[in-house]
Amino acid sequence: QVQLLESGGGSVQAGGSLRLSCAASGGTFSRYAMGWFRQAPGKEREFVAAISWSGFGTTYADSVKGRFTISRDNAKNTVYLQLNSLKPEDTAVYYCAGSIGRPNRDENEYGYWGQGAQVTVSS
Repeated sequence: QVQLLESGGGSVQAGGSLRLSCAASGGTFSRYAMGWFRQAPGKEREFVAAISWSGFGTTYADSVKGRFTISRDNAKNTVYLQLNSLKPEDTAVYYCAGSIGRPNRDENEYGYWGQGAQVTVSS
């Protein structure tokens, strides 16, 4: 049973940067594709980025492409999301998730979820 714990959220002004971390425990981290999703107030949860078990395959939502970078360190059982050039519309709770399958934009493909980290971007 994989457990995921996000950290690194916070408040930042528009144009600023944050790095989210997601530490995994209780399973073989390198077997899982990992994803980041976010949910803004009053909106449905949406896909942000995903990375393959090896780290060589990544995919991004169009809204964050070129600004966010997903990466992983299998030796540390951790996946990261670097958030640059932040905009107020990036304000949301960010969740990391783990999947046995390939990197996927569909949240239903992910069986393991963290508790979320709040990111707030002010204008």
